This record gives sequence, C-alpha cells and structure tokens, in this order.
Amino acid sequence: MKHTFLSKTKIPEKIPKSMRRVVERLRRAKNQKQCLKMAHQIMSQRYFGRHMRTITHPLPIFSFDASKLWNTKGFMHCHNINWLLRILLVKSGFFKNENIENRWTVVWLTSPHQYLRIKMDDGTHIDVDVWGATFGVKLGEHAK
Repeated sequence: MKHTFLSKTKIPEKIPKSMRRVVERLRRAKNQKQCLKMAHQIMSQRYFGRHMRTITHPLPIFSFDASKLWNTKGFMHCHNINWLLRILLVKSGFFKNENIENRWTVVWLTSPHQYLRIKMDDGTHIDVDVWGATFGVKLGEHAK
C-alpha cells in the first residue's frame, strides 16, 4: 500500500552537524546505487527494529524532528528510520523527494510496517527496509 504523507513533507533545511557529515560522505558516492548502499549500511548500523518494542515503546511515534530522532540511537520505529533515511538521500543530491515512496505492509500478521520504495534514475525501483535489516531483510527487499 502506498502512503504519501512524508513524501509531501518538506525536507528540513537545518539538520544536526553529525548528520551533515554523513550527507557529505554520501555525496562522494560514485553513483545513485552506491549512495543508497552506503546510506542503508550507515542507517542499519545506527538503528534497529524490534517487534515487541514497537508495541511497548509507542512514543515518539509522531515525532518528525530530525535533530531529536538523529540524536537517538538503537531502537526506532520504522517510519522514523525512514524519515531520517529520506532526509539523507535527498540531501545527498542523488535522489528527489518525490521519487521516494512510503509503502505499508503487515508483518507477523498483526503489525503495520512501513518501508521505502525508491525510484532510481534508470526507472527501476528498489525497496529499502532499514528496520527489517535486524531480521535479515536485505537492500531491495522489505519485511513481510
């Protein structure tokens, strides 16, 4: 299921200094695909998903403050991780906000889950699910 809320949300102009350093690293990528791989690796080392924590730690479910989210490490809700990844990708200059779609699915038969589908310059689409990386989901796949 496609969801457009964050795809229409403006990317913040001001981001934390440590996040800007990551953007600078991403800008040195050779191409779009390498940038996406780098961003996925950085984010999946910084954040992880947990099914039970999703249920027991509902806040900051409605927070989209890039600074507060970025300064959090470890567990994070899928849509918060995706918001930060979207910011990194757009700020890298390799991706446009309108080419990053929020997609929804259901995991474990009961839990709504968000991942990103990214349209590449060559017209292909790549699913990105950093939250799912904890469970072995690779770049190009999403949790189901």
